[in-house]
Amino acid sequence: MNFPTHQISASTLSALATGGGGADAVRPLVIAQHSKHLLLVWGVMDTSGRTGHAQAGHARRGYELLADVQRHAPGAVEAVLRHPSVGAWADRTLRLMLSEERPAQGARRAGDEPAQLAALAAAAAIRARYPCAMEVPVHGGVITLPSVGQVTLPPESVPDGLADVRYTPRGARVIAGRHLVLIPRDTQADGPGWRGLRAVHATARGTTLRLMIDDLDPHRMPAIEGLGSRLGHAEVARWQRILRRAWNLLANLPGTAAEEIEAAIRVLTPLRRPADGEMSATSREVFGCVALSPPTDGLTLAVTLAHEAQHAKLGGLLDLVTLTRPDDGQRFYAPWRDDPRPIGALLQGAYAYLGVSGFWRWQRQAEQGAAAARGHAEFARWRDAVAMATRVMLVSGQLTEDGRAFVAGMAATLRTWADDEVPTGRIVNGPGRQRTPPADLAPASRRQQQNRPSMDSVPGCLDGWRVEIEVKAPALPGDLDVRVVRAQRAVVAVEGVLRQGRRLVLRLVLAQVDGEVGGTPKRHRMIMAQEVAEAAQRFLAQFPRRMSLAQDGQIAGEIRRHGERIVMVAAEACVQAGQ
Repeated sequence: MNFPTHQISASTLSALATGGGGADAVRPLVIAQHSKHLLLVWGVMDTSGRTGHAQAGHARRGYELLADVQRHAPGAVEAVLRHPSVGAWADRTLRLMLSEERPAQGARRAGDEPAQLAALAAAAAIRARYPCAMEVPVHGGVITLPSVGQVTLPPESVPDGLADVRYTPRGARVIAGRHLVLIPRDTQADGPGWRGLRAVHATARGTTLRLMIDDLDPHRMPAIEGLGSRLGHAEVARWQRILRRAWNLLANLPGTAAEEIEAAIRVLTPLRRPADGEMSATSREVFGCVALSPPTDGLTLAVTLAHEAQHAKLGGLLDLVTLTRPDDGQRFYAPWRDDPRPIGALLQGAYAYLGVSGFWRWQRQAEQGAAAARGHAEFARWRDAVAMATRVMLVSGQLTEDGRAFVAGMAATLRTWADDEVPTGRIVNGPGRQRTPPADLAPASRRQQQNRPSMDSVPGCLDGWRVEIEVKAPALPGDLDVRVVRAQRAVVAVEGVLRQGRRLVLRLVLAQVDGEVGGTPKRHRMIMAQEVAEAAQRFLAQFPRRMSLAQDGQIAGEIRRHGERIVMVAAEACVQAGQ
């Protein structure tokens, strides 16, 4: 097998920096991930031999079978190697072999061993219908064949160890102890002792999105709680119906989001439904996989795919280009998070919400009435939040040269959207209808959407969630870049005060965007949050220097920390200003 080198051209980097780039910009990332998986698999085989691992022989035989199948049917091997869980398995197994420390109790997953390489080879042989006989690992009566399915046997009658997987012209079979399992020719079909991975697909405007639902592989989404169990056939059919609606929305939008999703995403992994809202996640370990709780409708799934595809794109890019400097302990305010974030996490969030804002930029024009108002609010909310984050990143000193160029590209896209018309006003709900405000997303590794209480009582807000205000303040003296970074540290210092048993209910922003910088008045657009007045009281109680709302109804207050201004915008002031 060959190991090509990969580089991202300046034009591809610039295209991705816009937030889009299209399939032509995503394909180099996908190809590089395939090479990464191939290199990791080779590393498992090579390291097991060099370290004298007890399963080195099984790993080598598996690697040799992969090479044989590749010569016969390269597409079958590529399908297995590109399966997201393969990268996570190979990475974890390699790290465990190279580590001198034993993994903590419960840290090792079934299959975290070199012999699982033989199961990869068997999966490729089954896909290619290539004759083989291979010993593969059994754990708890389960044999996992990545991208194909699982053999499940009574664990009490099949001890952990090895089983035989064979493919002959009569089909694939597995022999484990006294058990014989016949794998259906249509591997997606279930059978006695066999559970296949099912596929869902959707076609719109001549483009087909094909995704596999991986609800079996133990490495399908590492380091996340709430993995869902096996979906029933009725639930798979429901995911299929919702995917068709989502893909119809995405494929009919202008822009390149649909083709990027089709190029980058291969697998959906179900998560358990949270108590409130929805949840989704991606991981650089499993490029091409989106984990998500059961989608409620096509629009929600479309937004989720747009959001998570951005994370996938950036994760793939970061394997090839260094965009941020090593973490020096600085933490930065992120408008979509309750906790301060390192620069890498801030970049991830900003890039994802750039995609979300781009989705709503077009989708709002396809909606009517309350749905259109929500679309306008979502677009403006995330556009302004990402614009704030890009300003912070560009003055943080934590970006590499490529990173500054990348974030500058994001900022350029946002500048072209800055003057997009966003009508003001509120949603008026019909009888018996309940408004669902936009999602407030939690950590990037586990993003949970939660509904907020109604803000109908706040006049002057766009859709009750966002208000546009103008704050006049003196220009910041001195070196603005340095002072903004110091102000960010001040934000970090007060974050804990704002999270006393609740989600963040107060948003802080830098005075940089409000003051007269270079003589040009700056307009700040702020997203409203719930129960801000109560949060403001808790906030002010922590500091000897008090901040009061202006008597003339100006929606502003400021407090000095480290000589910097931080602007607080409160719903109470919004009410006063609206009266």
